Amino acid sequence: MPKPPLHTDGLEDVEPTGDAPDEPAPRERTGFDPLAPYRGAFKRFFTVYRHVLGLLLGGILAYVRALPPGERGGFNHLPARFAAFCARPVVKRSLRDLPFARQLRRRLEILGPTFIKLGQIMALRKDLLPSTITSELSSLMDRLPEVPFSQVKYILERDLGRPLHELFRRVRKEPLGSASIAQAHLAETLGGEKVVFKVIKPGIREVITSDLKLLEAVGVLLQWVLPRYQPQQIIEEFAAYTEKELDYTFEADNAEIFSANFADTPGIVFPDIYHDLSTGDVLTMEFLRGPKPGSDEALALDEATRERVIDLGAEAIIRMLYQDGFFHADLHAGNLVILPDTGDEEAPVKVGFIDLGMVGRFGPKTRRSLLYYFYALVRGDVERATRYLLGMARLGEGADPQGFRRAVGDLVRRFRMQGSRSELSVAQLILESLSLGGKYRIFFPVEMTLMVKALITYEGVGRMMEPELDITAVSRRHVERIFHRRFDPRKVGQELMSGAPELVDLAVDLPQLLAEGAGFVKERLNRPPPSRAPLEGLRSGILAGAFVVGGSIAAVGGGPWFLWGPLFAAGLLLAVFGSS
Repeated sequence: MPKPPLHTDGLEDVEPTGDAPDEPAPRERTGFDPLAPYRGAFKRFFTVYRHVLGLLLGGILAYVRALPPGERGGFNHLPARFAAFCARPVVKRSLRDLPFARQLRRRLEILGPTFIKLGQIMALRKDLLPSTITSELSSLMDRLPEVPFSQVKYILERDLGRPLHELFRRVRKEPLGSASIAQAHLAETLGGEKVVFKVIKPGIREVITSDLKLLEAVGVLLQWVLPRYQPQQIIEEFAAYTEKELDYTFEADNAEIFSANFADTPGIVFPDIYHDLSTGDVLTMEFLRGPKPGSDEALALDEATRERVIDLGAEAIIRMLYQDGFFHADLHAGNLVILPDTGDEEAPVKVGFIDLGMVGRFGPKTRRSLLYYFYALVRGDVERATRYLLGMARLGEGADPQGFRRAVGDLVRRFRMQGSRSELSVAQLILESLSLGGKYRIFFPVEMTLMVKALITYEGVGRMMEPELDITAVSRRHVERIFHRRFDPRKVGQELMSGAPELVDLAVDLPQLLAEGAGFVKERLNRPPPSRAPLEGLRSGILAGAFVVGGSIAAVGGGPWFLWGPLFAAGLLLAVFGSS
């Protein structure tokens, strides 16, 4: 049955039935079976194990198949050819002749929603995985057949504790969308407000929780086999995000945090949450009605409106990333809504963000480094940009930071020399910089790849609306605004005041600590040395070092100059004249 057009809503009146909620029919039981709770888990374990083993064996086949013809017959690859000969009858016929990346994608699709979502996270980790794998996994679709509305109705009534007609006046039974975890429907509240409610599909939480436990064991195995690609880290990151997607209280909290962060920007909106119609399994939110970027309706907007939409999108993304450190981590054109002709004089055009279950966070230190990095990048300061990027990385065993610095510097220079400004993609430049990390054993947190996804979406949407858009200029304008706000004297003064108690304690305690330290050093120096000559001038040198270190602590801690200035001066005098 085709879904009705959105402009007709397709809402049906909810009539009271007087019946108790229709509980799904229980499975027929044939007698007592103490192993019943464990049989499904064992079966799932062996299914996953079989596919992991099949993938490893299929990888051997793909490796041998990819060897140059002149090398296949040599003795160097004899063990691999023998392993491939033994593996060929074992690997599934429909998969064994496929490239390894396609084998991986097909097996993830066969294993179901948990593994499809894992593949989508893997597709983002271009800094850890080869491009052939990330490109193939990017085509994974997070879609499953819809569940009957009778089951959706049962979950609503069970979780909210009331019959459907006491919850909504009208409901659209055909879903707006059906993904692996949840299903969304349009409805109208008893007060006449249009809303969207999402329901976690029955049984999916148990399946995913069980799969995550299996994946932890698989991650340990793969980490031992393929340590270079950090599979255990990818699985841990995936598990952390997925567990939060299974509880809608997190998404409700995210929506309220975003709304609070942008309370001073009426042109950027997020759906209001209806807490009385929401639980961990059900989320009811305001329906933001408007065209998606790239739709015919959006492209038909006048030029001024399109420019305003692009500017609002840029402001939102850059502010989320570099000012708030709290950003939409599953951003794509389907999660953006354009709200033209709002009737609001202050913001006649608005941009809305939906589907807020997956978010990324940056701590204050990382947020500052990212701001400095992005600011240097859009201004063309290659050396500083490379230094800030490297400062956010984790160095693996055998890392080559100097090689990485040179490679990224060369990459930035090439990017700036190629193409016009309207073709330059800052997001693509950052992505390729992160991708170089694996080669030099330098790794970045998953939030940075999610950041790049957000930037790529912003650039893609901007160019949908305006093909000749100068992304760099728009980005520079907004990041400079944040940069100047960051170093506003009042802001700096507030930060200094927030650290004032520690500075006072430091100023009070530092003289005593220095005196005790100097006394300790003096007492040790007064002991007669075995040979006086080698220690000549050592006392003054150590005392000078103590004064310089004390001055450095005071200066770095933001102490006043009249505290650290004399310490530096005393250290300098002792260093110059102490040995004479």
